[in-house]
Amino acid sequence: MNLSRRTLLQSSAAAISLLPVACSKTPEAPAAGGNSVGDILDGITDQILNSYPENASSAGVDRGDYAGLKSLLTDRSLAGQAAIKSNVRETLTTLQQIDTASLEPDQALHVDVIRTVYETSVDGFEFDHGDMALLNYNWSYRNSPYTVAQNTGAFVEIPGFLDSSHLIETSDDADAYLARMELYAGQLDGETERVLADGENGVILPDFLMEKTLGQLRAGAQTPIADWGLVTSIASRAAALNSDYAEKATKIAEEKVGPALERQIAALESLAPRATSDAGIGARPNGEAYYNWALGAGTTTTMSPEEVHQMGLDELASLQGRMDPILRSIGYTEGSVGERMTALGSDPRYLFAEGDEGRAEIMAFIETALADIRAKMPDAFETLVPGFLEVTRIPPAVEAGAPGAYGGPGSIDGKQPGHFWINLRSTDLHNRFNLADLTYHEAIPGHVWQGEYTFKQPLVRSLLAFNAYSEGWALYAQQIADELGVYDDFPVGRLGYLQSLAYRACRLVVDTGLHAKGWGRDQAVNWFATNNGSKPDEVRGEVDRYCAWPGQACGYKVGHTAINDLRQKAQTELGDRFDFRRFNDAVVLGGSVPMTVLGRVIDTYIAREKAAGNSN
Repeated sequence: MNLSRRTLLQSSAAAISLLPVACSKTPEAPAAGGNSVGDILDGITDQILNSYPENASSAGVDRGDYAGLKSLLTDRSLAGQAAIKSNVRETLTTLQQIDTASLEPDQALHVDVIRTVYETSVDGFEFDHGDMALLNYNWSYRNSPYTVAQNTGAFVEIPGFLDSSHLIETSDDADAYLARMELYAGQLDGETERVLADGENGVILPDFLMEKTLGQLRAGAQTPIADWGLVTSIASRAAALNSDYAEKATKIAEEKVGPALERQIAALESLAPRATSDAGIGARPNGEAYYNWALGAGTTTTMSPEEVHQMGLDELASLQGRMDPILRSIGYTEGSVGERMTALGSDPRYLFAEGDEGRAEIMAFIETALADIRAKMPDAFETLVPGFLEVTRIPPAVEAGAPGAYGGPGSIDGKQPGHFWINLRSTDLHNRFNLADLTYHEAIPGHVWQGEYTFKQPLVRSLLAFNAYSEGWALYAQQIADELGVYDDFPVGRLGYLQSLAYRACRLVVDTGLHAKGWGRDQAVNWFATNNGSKPDEVRGEVDRYCAWPGQACGYKVGHTAINDLRQKAQTELGDRFDFRRFNDAVVLGGSVPMTVLGRVIDTYIAREKAAGNSN
């Protein structure tokens, strides 16, 4: 099918006119002048939730004053995004007028954090393509120059969100789910409009991402609607309500979602002939400026692409220097570290079985690792959280374009668990020497654990997340597990941990190589697989992710290194007064912050510890 942009826009506009708008309440910027800082922060909370209503459900606050948001979704159309952009710019003006020097320390920190993310967001909205996601809690970790990609867009995001975050306890909850299904169709059409506008500006997916994205969309469209997760989720969860919700969901899917999905497929098909094999954003209009912004947003630093690239090379060399003696101790003595790790990855002693048998082995392995690490948490933190989570397979419909795993906390009210999403498209994505480490990263004491500390913050702070902080913490969480002795009787497991860190060092090299140095996809895959000993299939999916999310992959190791630098500073200044558990508490209890702000949080912790020591 090959339609002109005008035809597609006309058909999309006609379809959109039949749908309710994605957000019926226009988000307004907080008023300036005369308002207290508390009032301004409350206004920003309202603005973020009304701009991105999904966040109210994910946070568990879609009730009371925010009950109406349970029936709404983000407006992903050109007009909807323009309205959010305008309000964000107006809010930043208000924030810039606040004198933080006159505020209490906690309130000054809140303003500092919020102002920083709003400044970065305003800069990001100046690019007239893609999706600026920093203020959208559910997907704040990823910004993309492409409105729709294999890992970006309503198709890969909303069905999973509805299944995991939209609680169904009453008929009103189920009715709200149906309302969101209709709005999901509107989101698809809004994105279609933006995809075509991006194409007119010369921003089109690389051909290999175009093929993968269209493959996913077509597979979804061709799946019998009765088998769509969007339909089966409400059918199973609302069955006890004794209503015809399955029938209603099927009708919406057939009459609205399905046609919108076909229109999005047609839009991408119309652009596909113009797609090139250029992997990096640098080959697109204004690509260098976009990457500089995305790298800053992903790392919350001012590091240049060249500095990040060199950091990756240096960190990789250091980590492989630690891996070499362990490999030698288990009989792997020939070849580079990468070559030996490749060989280790094929060692049958560490492989899971193929197929469903292996999938069951993987899920059981994860549960065992979780039980072990939970018991060790009092040795790493003075302040504990529940660590409420479920381990869930990534839906097969989207796992081809998904990472190996991801995770995050549940809802503030404790009703929705956090999730450790695991990709099981093939059991050889995981092995017995690296799966425990992955569990620590995504679940405890990683994303799920750390995320629950943000619930202790004011709501507006809980709705803001920073890629370098959260991913840097997740790597530091892996380090905590090692320091607690989880690998003392299993040195091959420590190899998996070190390889994971080396993997993130490779990301610094590959991401900057793709977007700042003109690397092609094959060059990036080959460099990564060779230097880290990773499987090409795994690496290919990773490289494709970096192509769609420039800069995001750099936040991990940059954030991890920053946390360790701050820990070394605390140890140096506190000496014998340094306490491992209290330092860890300081990092998580300050909430998710940019790396620059984290430095000030730790300075405050150091001063407090010194004062406490002097008073004893």
